[in-house]
Amino acid sequence: MSTENEGNAVPPAPSAPPVPVASPAASSQDPAPDATPTAQLPPVPPGTPGAPGQGPAPSAQAQEGPSDGHQPPAGYPDPAPAGYPDPAPAGYPGPAPDGSWPAPATPAYGDGGPGGPGGSGTVWGASYQQPAPKPRSGRGGLVAAVLVAALVAGGLGGGLGYTLAKDNDNNGSTTVSASDNSASQVKRAPGTIAGVAARALPSTVTIEAESTSGEGGTGTGFVFDTQGHIVTNNHVVADAVDGGKLTATFPNGKKYDAEIVGHAQGYDVAVIKLKDAPSDLKPLTLGDSDKVAVGDETIAIGAPFGLSNTVTTGIISAKNRPVASSDGSSSSKASYMSALQTDASINPGNSGGPLLDASGAVIGINSAIQSSGSGGFGSGQSGSIGLGFAIPINQAKYVAQQLIKTGKPVYAKIGASVSLEDSTGGAKITDQGAGGAAAVESGGPADKAGLKPGDVITKLDNNVIDSGPTLIGEIWTHKPGDKVTITYTRGGQEHTVDLTLGSRAGDN
Repeated sequence: MSTENEGNAVPPAPSAPPVPVASPAASSQDPAPDATPTAQLPPVPPGTPGAPGQGPAPSAQAQEGPSDGHQPPAGYPDPAPAGYPDPAPAGYPGPAPDGSWPAPATPAYGDGGPGGPGGSGTVWGASYQQPAPKPRSGRGGLVAAVLVAALVAGGLGGGLGYTLAKDNDNNGSTTVSASDNSASQVKRAPGTIAGVAARALPSTVTIEAESTSGEGGTGTGFVFDTQGHIVTNNHVVADAVDGGKLTATFPNGKKYDAEIVGHAQGYDVAVIKLKDAPSDLKPLTLGDSDKVAVGDETIAIGAPFGLSNTVTTGIISAKNRPVASSDGSSSSKASYMSALQTDASINPGNSGGPLLDASGAVIGINSAIQSSGSGGFGSGQSGSIGLGFAIPINQAKYVAQQLIKTGKPVYAKIGASVSLEDSTGGAKITDQGAGGAAAVESGGPADKAGLKPGDVITKLDNNVIDSGPTLIGEIWTHKPGDKVTITYTRGGQEHTVDLTLGSRAGDN
């Protein structure tokens, strides 16, 4: 399944304008302009670069990660390869050497998908530009006048209601109202959503990444340790990789400059470090994503459409969902995950933020969303339809620790190139690797296990493999040195073999 990173650059959240007093000059004979939302998000300029996450870069899904403004590379066409739960982009070009880097297909992003606005697919979106202010006249003035009239009518209704209630009280009514004093003393247990949010919010940050050319966007991250390391998505910070600017802002308004410690394009994980980090940082507790069950409650924290410190809730709606995405640059390579799927509302800007369980432990990093097409808000940017995807925290924790230790990611591999087409009913080892290399690496894990070009891998351990991207995502949930069982078919016969995964350092 190919998705879109939900990260897109978003303008500062507009404040609600005051309600203007109705002008007597406005009459029903004045021509009324088309009505527009009070706080309309501006349209996304085509082609502007600009996401798990929020963002953004799985059938085609949007990496929902940040409002980071990244656009995925062109060429994630629909429909998706077979076996992807939603119609993902068809024809992932292959082969992918070492069962790792395929040439990524290109989903449609902020413009609504292939063919322009309204197309299906996944969306990262492009950078926003602040719209010019609209004159408060015509229909806008009429709406304001109606609002004032409604308020007056509401005042009358309230007065009548109070009089009736007062009369009823005199006639022996038993209605009891909570006093302001007692209402302000409501206690929220630690296990409630409000309690979890109160503990987790102070340890989340809104990340702003800006390239040397001034392009960039907004995403989310969370405190990983007391040394000032923040974990987020790779596509959230991609704009700041080569000399750009990076900042992290806490819910209390304190902003810190930050630097990139390491980033893993394949995993879509990055670690940044706060400069002059405060001494009172409280890392979020990490859970165990292997123990997550479908139906478990989830809580997502992020900055959807630039609205920092937003909390949404849902459940785990599926596990081990194969997801492929890209950060949108011409040189990018696809990232793959065997994702946790949630119906918690996740939008551009949520990328890199934590997905929590009911106890407040991090079980995943929000990274991508499934999109049905271009979104509303006057922007053409897609939003949540209840299908969000998170990188399991067990995988993300391992990657983050490697990045902090060496600055480079380490990937598990089988040492074979697999096709990314959807017509094989599994992951087929190609006849030739990328750039003319051998399809099966000499002396590599697949070679030692006896695998050959033309073999079709149908299972890794007990997990069904229905395509090349699914195999890659499953391999990357393991560490180099792990022993796995491969089930494959050759000449119509099924075979099973054990192999030990190899390793590859770096994204190249």
